[in-house]
Amino acid sequence: MAKRKLNIPQAQFHRTTYPSVLYLETASRTPDGKKEKIYYVRYRSPDGRQHFERAGKKITTAGKANQVRTARSRGTELPNEDRRAAKAASEQAEVERWTLSKLWTEYKAGRPGMKRSATDETNFKLYLSPAFGDKEPREVAPLDVDRLRLTLSKKKAGGTVKNILELLRRLSNFAAKKQLCAPLPFRVTLPKVNNIRTEDLNAEQMARLLGILRDGTVTDKAGKKTLLDQDAREMMLLALFTGARRGEILRLKWDDIDFQRGFITLREPKGGTDQTIPLPDDARELLKNRPRRDGSAYVFPGRKIKGQEERPRADAAKSFRAIRAAAGLPASFRPMHGLRHTFASMLASSGEVDLYTLQRLLTHKSPMMTARYAHLRDETLKAASNVAGRLMRETTADQDAKKAKGEGR
Repeated sequence: MAKRKLNIPQAQFHRTTYPSVLYLETASRTPDGKKEKIYYVRYRSPDGRQHFERAGKKITTAGKANQVRTARSRGTELPNEDRRAAKAASEQAEVERWTLSKLWTEYKAGRPGMKRSATDETNFKLYLSPAFGDKEPREVAPLDVDRLRLTLSKKKAGGTVKNILELLRRLSNFAAKKQLCAPLPFRVTLPKVNNIRTEDLNAEQMARLLGILRDGTVTDKAGKKTLLDQDAREMMLLALFTGARRGEILRLKWDDIDFQRGFITLREPKGGTDQTIPLPDDARELLKNRPRRDGSAYVFPGRKIKGQEERPRADAAKSFRAIRAAAGLPASFRPMHGLRHTFASMLASSGEVDLYTLQRLLTHKSPMMTARYAHLRDETLKAASNVAGRLMRETTADQDAKKAKGEGR
């Protein structure tokens, strides 16, 4: 290796008692009034390169500067230029690392209208980011996931734990599919959750709810009337009339409603592909009578913010709960999903709608998904269970009548 000649302006530097350790005096003063000194060292690194460089900002004595020179000449400490290059390479590598936080940002960017975005955002921010946000998928160990599962299981419902781990798996699959980085080196096992809930309303509950939704007011014990949120009431009525999901109703635009042909187009449904469902007469009447606010494209517009793109209403959870309480429904009844369930239950138990038609109305991809909504009402099951007894009694009665007739002869 050719020797590199160092051009050192010797006149500006002062020698010390240590060979190859020099210093510069600056205009700044130390606390004791002396001129501040900046120490430089001259040495040859193990690879044969010659160096003349500053010992360090925190080096304030010739002795400490000589220790730095010794370390760098022996290779136990890198030269300044090598440390800067290593730092730049490390920073570049960090930029190029596809951590889970970076994957989450990229994943969302490619799915501006993705379903369950609010739930996923919360799950990532509160649970996945603190645990794995700064790691690439390949850096996550099975034990790390097991610990997260155990911690979550102590405080969260099984369904929530499953959703969080499913999001982790989804991001890993996304990384592999887009060839951004290596996926998780193991399979994430999702907990089995029995989340099939039967939510239905009996005749009395239905009558109370419809009364509240149509009247729009609730009267307290003192006789004072309170006006309920009109948007929330009409969203709940649409859920009951059409069986549409909460998000589908919130995103509904006037252009999605074909009053002439009698259909509603559901944009960005849970299945991912736009779907078309019938516009029932009750829903048609409700929408025909609903005013279009400020020329908004949305049936249920959100708050207008100057300079921002128009958005639909984000949610009405508080109003939904108020209506549920006013109608005297159980606290466990989920207003919008429960009404979708009620819609499916009414059709399934009527005996007039087959499973395939119900599947199409609910925009399910598979009949298995529809099965959880296709249960029959308890009253229907009881009636069915009594059919055998009724038939036996009728048969016995017929035989008795024939015997009596024969004996009368």
